[in-house]
Amino acid sequence: MFQMSPRRRKIVYAISFETLAILMGAAVLRLFSGAPAEATLALSITGAVIALGWSYGFNSLFEAWEARQSVKGRSVKRRIAHAFLFECGMTVFLLPVTAWFLSVDLWRAFVYELGLILFYMGFAWVFTWGFDRIFGLPESAK
Repeated sequence: MFQMSPRRRKIVYAISFETLAILMGAAVLRLFSGAPAEATLALSITGAVIALGWSYGFNSLFEAWEARQSVKGRSVKRRIAHAFLFECGMTVFLLPVTAWFLSVDLWRAFVYELGLILFYMGFAWVFTWGFDRIFGLPESAK
């Protein structure tokens, strides 16, 4: 297992997650929307930049909360809560961006976001589980 400082762990997590998310998100969104590949890739890159900042901030807040909990570790319930809350925040940030990039109304953008949320919730859960297996749990979860 690789040991990292909490700050470095957050940075490695965010960058590796978003690199995969850009590639996979653009493909999934293109399938959902039928939008040109250039638009979905540009939206995925923009979303990744937004997500990098949100991921660092959200994970800092989540780990601060987690450190105060009497039950340690990352149960399935805690991982689901993490993924769900993260995606709620991303939806707030990305809804107007999605509408603008794809030239659709907010309702259509919301429908696309729902599809992406379902995809990313599963992806986030699997990715975080794998990341924790490779790099170990953060100090807040031990």
